[in-house]
Amino acid sequence: MPTHKERLSVLLQTEGTYPYTGGGVSTWCDTLCRELPGVDFYVVAVTGDANVTLRYNLPRNVRALIHVPLWGAEEPTEYINTDQPFADVYLRKQSTTDEVVTRGFVPALREFLRAMEDDAADLWDVARAVTAMYDFVQRYDYTAALRSRPAWRAFLEESHRAYAAARHEYPADSQPSAYDFTTALRWLGHYLMVLNMPVPRVDVAHSSIGASAALAGIVAKIKYGTPFLLTEHGVFIRERAIAVSQTGLSFYLKRFLIRMSALFSRLCFALADQVSPVCDFNRRWELLYGAREEQLLTIYNGINPAVFVPRDKPPANRNIPTVVAAARVYPLKDILTMIQSARIVREEIPNVRYVVYGSLSADPDYVAQCRALIAELNLEETFKLAGFHAQPAEIYNEGDLSMLSSVSEGFPYTVIESMACARPVVATDVGGVSEALKGHGVIVRPRDPAALANGAITLLRNDGLRSYLGRKAR
Repeated sequence: MPTHKERLSVLLQTEGTYPYTGGGVSTWCDTLCRELPGVDFYVVAVTGDANVTLRYNLPRNVRALIHVPLWGAEEPTEYINTDQPFADVYLRKQSTTDEVVTRGFVPALREFLRAMEDDAADLWDVARAVTAMYDFVQRYDYTAALRSRPAWRAFLEESHRAYAAARHEYPADSQPSAYDFTTALRWLGHYLMVLNMPVPRVDVAHSSIGASAALAGIVAKIKYGTPFLLTEHGVFIRERAIAVSQTGLSFYLKRFLIRMSALFSRLCFALADQVSPVCDFNRRWELLYGAREEQLLTIYNGINPAVFVPRDKPPANRNIPTVVAAARVYPLKDILTMIQSARIVREEIPNVRYVVYGSLSADPDYVAQCRALIAELNLEETFKLAGFHAQPAEIYNEGDLSMLSSVSEGFPYTVIESMACARPVVATDVGGVSEALKGHGVIVRPRDPAALANGAITLLRNDGLRSYLGRKAR
């Protein structure tokens, strides 16, 4: 932790990205750390699972990496504060009595739960309640507190109160069950896991997402007055609502997850000194959830045009019409729609080839769905899931054009990287995509395979148009 002031220090908070997973946000975080060698970074990396491996070699100015897995650990001390003696852990558990929980933890828990239902809640008061829970957890045992009778009773009372007030929102045949309530409290415990880490004193707290990872920065703001910066790539609450709506969860659990996620975002916007979306599209969502116009400063992503340069296609596919994509294979990238577009393009251009480079480990179930659709449409020779590519500058030059089929984006690197390589882009009109392309590519509606296909066919059949758009994009 920082012990001197000769160098600036930053608490960089990430979730599901740097340094354990590839993608645009991770690229951005890695660039930030490497291009500021005079700044010390303390990275708080929230992950969904405990079993992750580093994707990036950390630069020397990353002074500490604090890994906070939301799932996969029975006790926070398995990954957080691992140097704590077992005797101390045991004594903390023993001292976390019902009386202590009732006095020191339950009031803050109630404040947080009530704010989930009250869009007019004083968010600074809520931030102070979060900090009170943090202070409690630094002295007592987190797991014991959440599993205590007082915490359960408080959660149940607040949940029943919330259900009674919002009952008109529920389908007639839907009401929360005992399973719903116990699951929701368990989830809350996971999503507040970051409160277990000691928050260091730094010069700036900087979160790359308006989610639970940012709670460390909110605590730093309340306890130490640390300036808090939020950089929004995708809009967390929008993407969470999309993801939750597609699950088979009960109405209560869907509503609980979305309400909790919205509170995380609202807290970030209320306490941030500056909110920097990566595109103007994000601003409308940020304003909707409480950001103020004077907080907002759009900072677009950028890439090095000396690295991403146009080259000829490799000889192996020089005479094969080729569509490339750089995308992790998971639902927000909507690879299923891209696969459907390939079937349509193949009817017009029989020897077309699609190659998708990106992680196949982010969502194995979704990858399986994609493989099943490829087989069902008999596209095994047309559509290839090629996995991770270590040299992104080479991806785009393998193709005649690139494609992006996402249902949600910020300001995607894949679009501007392809543009720098003079490969025109066929992309869905989501996030800041249209801000990047601005007449230098083809923009279509999301979830429309025919529109994606028509864009690809138009460019693959018209060498002049494809070359012209590529030069303009570069």
